[in-house]
Amino acid sequence: MYLFGAACPSRGEAVGYLMPTANTFCMNLHLAEISQSVDSDVQVALVLDGAGWHSSKELRIPDNITLIPLPPYSPELNPMELVWLYLKSHYLANRVYADHDALYEAGIDAWNRFTKDPKRVSSVCHAAWTESAELN
Repeated sequence: MYLFGAACPSRGEAVGYLMPTANTFCMNLHLAEISQSVDSDVQVALVLDGAGWHSSKELRIPDNITLIPLPPYSPELNPMELVWLYLKSHYLANRVYADHDALYEAGIDAWNRFTKDPKRVSSVCHAAWTESAELN
């Protein structure tokens, strides 16, 4: 299973999708969800790593999203990497799951627990390099 997620540290908001695979089709669903989750006057700057489905020619990028690709081999610049570490360390790692359904449920539960607290989203996703880019 793959968790597609995006978060806004300044607002403490996040949106995610749990998917059975990671590909362009799933990324398009995720982009559409991000686009629909923000107010109509908001332009989203979405930081992405070098995954193939982040730069596919078949990617459908909504008008209110601008993709910001990171340099190769720089996961430390991706604020969402901190989220994945948080979810693993607090909810998902060092556990045994009975089957795929149990793992799926654990993934949903972890994401929901993480995103229900805007202060947690803001603190985990905060990256000093983004402060100059935030428009408040």
